[in-house]
Amino acid sequence: MNKGNHPSVETRRPDRAALIIAVVLAVIAGLIFWDVSRLTGLAGYSQVGPTTVPYVIACCLVGLAVWTAIEAVRGDFGHERERQESGPVLWIVGGLAAQMLLLNTLGFSIATGILFAMTARGFGKRMLWLTVPVGIALSFVVWLIFAKLLQLSLPAGPLERLFF
Repeated sequence: MNKGNHPSVETRRPDRAALIIAVVLAVIAGLIFWDVSRLTGLAGYSQVGPTTVPYVIACCLVGLAVWTAIEAVRGDFGHERERQESGPVLWIVGGLAAQMLLLNTLGFSIATGILFAMTARGFGKRMLWLTVPVGIALSFVVWLIFAKLLQLSLPAGPLERLFF
């Protein structure tokens, strides 16, 4: 569309939010590279060792960071973003905080059940009276699989001690 004798040029501005995401991805990749570099000598006789997967993940994060930065500079994220609702985010972050704080005292099943219920609440399920026991039951099954079947150490609380 022209106005007068001047051709219209639609200029897109770089997407600052996407650039911030690209920087965060690059920083996380850098932290992974740094942390894994301190694990040298653990590969033993095999080419694949405990550093292989973290290096692959860090390389993928670098690729995602570069891709996100290119798209942000080109302005290819042209659509309007939906307004962020803080309520659901606070429920989920609160659930994560509750799990971290309660894990050693209440054990894996109860703490993770509370996380499950609070995450479900963040996604719109309002019946905490139902989601808390369902989350605890599912988490107890996960604890049984990991702690008893796979012999991995997960924090045991009163519920786990009641049965084992």
